[in-house]
Amino acid sequence: MAWFLVEIRYVREKLEDVRPRHREFLSDLADQGVVALGGPLGDGSGGVSLYQAADETALLEIINQDPYHLEGVVAERIVREFKPVIGAWLPQEA
Repeated sequence: MAWFLVEIRYVREKLEDVRPRHREFLSDLADQGVVALGGPLGDGSGGVSLYQAADETALLEIINQDPYHLEGVVAERIVREFKPVIGAWLPQEA
C-alpha cells in the first residue's frame, strides 16, 4: 500500500451545498482505513487529505467518486505519492 497527499482548490460558489456529502464520503473512507486525515486549508481556498491505496490508479478510482469531484467543487487537484519515514503515527518496525 502507498500513501498519497491530495490537495484540492475549491470552486467556492459550490462549496457549502456539497460539503456535507463530501465530509460523509471522507468519513466513510476514514472508517475503512483509506483516509488517515483530511481537512480544509486555513485560508479556506482548498483542502488536503492523506489517503492510503494500492497505487495511484486505485486512488484515482476512489477520489473520482468524491462529491466534490462529481459536483464540480474541485477547481484543481494535485496528487502526490508520499513516503512517510518519521512520525508518531507510523507503525514501529520489528
